[in-house]
Amino acid sequence: MQAVPTNREAQPVSSYFTTEREEEQVADDARESRATVGEPYVDSPRMTCRDVSVYYDNKLAINEVSIDVGCNEVLAMIGPSGCGKSTFLRCLNRMNDTVPSCRVEGSIELDGLNIYDKSVDVVPLRARVGMVFQKPNPFPKSIFDNVAYGPRIHGLTDNKADLDEVVEDSLKRAGLWAEVKDRLSQPGTGLSGGQQQRLCIARAIAVGPEVILMDEPCSALDPIATAKVEELIAELRQQFSIVIVTHAMQQASRVSQRTAYFHLGDLIEVGSTERIFTNPRHKLTEDYITGRFG
Repeated sequence: MQAVPTNREAQPVSSYFTTEREEEQVADDARESRATVGEPYVDSPRMTCRDVSVYYDNKLAINEVSIDVGCNEVLAMIGPSGCGKSTFLRCLNRMNDTVPSCRVEGSIELDGLNIYDKSVDVVPLRARVGMVFQKPNPFPKSIFDNVAYGPRIHGLTDNKADLDEVVEDSLKRAGLWAEVKDRLSQPGTGLSGGQQQRLCIARAIAVGPEVILMDEPCSALDPIATAKVEELIAELRQQFSIVIVTHAMQQASRVSQRTAYFHLGDLIEVGSTERIFTNPRHKLTEDYITGRFG
């Protein structure tokens, strides 16, 4: 398949065109040069994003991105530093609301609900769309209280026995229960880096989210801890939709079913992970995958 042109800057429609049709053709060509290659949409989406643009003051960071997040899949977002991956990820549960200069345009829906509607409360939204950050950030509380925090503030349990069950189940699903069951009252900050990250994952899933966002969750971990988190991601996919930002292309190829490649704020290409890594359709994607830049 012929590669889409790599010049992704829309050219202005100049006044020298003599017919309206010529002006329309130039505008169509400009839009086509920015079109995403591949398969950005799925049949049964958990989240739908349409024409999402993000500005910091007047600076454009994300340019009209449209993509779906499928049910029970891992969607990996790759691309060079500064291409907009993490910015876009933070749009999916309105974490960018915490940045005063940030403005988000377009539509993002979770199960048909426009999450940027003025009536949407971000607190329950962030329970439905959980976040795991680049560096483990356990609360300065006990291991038990780290996991119990969300169910408590959201009123998800009726009594201590129910809360104990949620904490145990979440730690088991995070692959951490066997390692911490005898020291639940000890500080979560006393765990190793890999254990802390799995504790943060347990904390995220304790409130029963539909989507889990992961922003380079293994970048601060050693290979052994990374392998454990990757195994956990594969297991969690059976119950949740997961979106992961990663600079490690090997990690993207191991854990994801679909991969999206970003470049300078544009979503260049989306497709099955196997196809993206073996037969990319866009020259920019191919150059990044093969290490020619980035």
